[in-house]
Amino acid sequence: MDTTAIELIDAQGVSFRELNNRIRQALARGVSSVRLANVNGQRYICCGFSVDRPVEVEIRGIPGNDLAAFMNAPITIRVRGNAQDGVANTMNDGKILIHGNAGDVLGYSMRGGRLFIRGNAGYRVGIHVKAYKDRAATIVVGGTAQDFFGEYMAGGVMAILGLGRKEGEPIIGNFLATGMHGGKIYIREHIDPRILGKEVSIFELDDSDWAELKALIDEFAADFSEDLSALKKEEFIKLEPVSARPYGRLYAY
Repeated sequence: MDTTAIELIDAQGVSFRELNNRIRQALARGVSSVRLANVNGQRYICCGFSVDRPVEVEIRGIPGNDLAAFMNAPITIRVRGNAQDGVANTMNDGKILIHGNAGDVLGYSMRGGRLFIRGNAGYRVGIHVKAYKDRAATIVVGGTAQDFFGEYMAGGVMAILGLGRKEGEPIIGNFLATGMHGGKIYIREHIDPRILGKEVSIFELDDSDWAELKALIDEFAADFSEDLSALKKEEFIKLEPVSARPYGRLYAY
């Protein structure tokens, strides 16, 4: 088993099932890195993958919906471009690095692992993101995001950095953290409380928050080979829920 080998796979005209079969076969042979070229909308790449060792999958092109859905393995996926909807759907483990923008419903019910997006994200990022015991999901958006960011968030950490914005462009949309009942969200901007869900409040960061956020910024910067040290001197806010059962009276007596 050669754990130093790199496998090159041309995805042009290959169905997602066949593409996943080829990736699995390469990993079974012991390669440490799989590089996919000419990816053009194939969905479900690495969906449900489970391996017992750290490996890397590099994607050149645009993967389709549900990239790494249900993935439960220490796989690092690097997308050298944009990604579509549903990235990291119910993902349990691993790391996804998207160098471009990504679509809607990212990290839906994500239970563990890390999702870093260098560019902008769409609507409903981080619906019902979770944490359990020593496992927690982490999502960092480098640019901006649209409405319903952190909707029904139950645990873990999310952050939005607002990099590369045009003058006057909002960092985030409306209905922010609607239904949030766990976890925390860091935002690099003071926001209008009217865009918040009623279940959360704005807080200042304490020392432990700053330590956590600075570590995330350093990791994000290293993953995308950038110097973001100046961000650690800027003002951030923290969102946290004010109740662990915001809708308790609606469903129970």
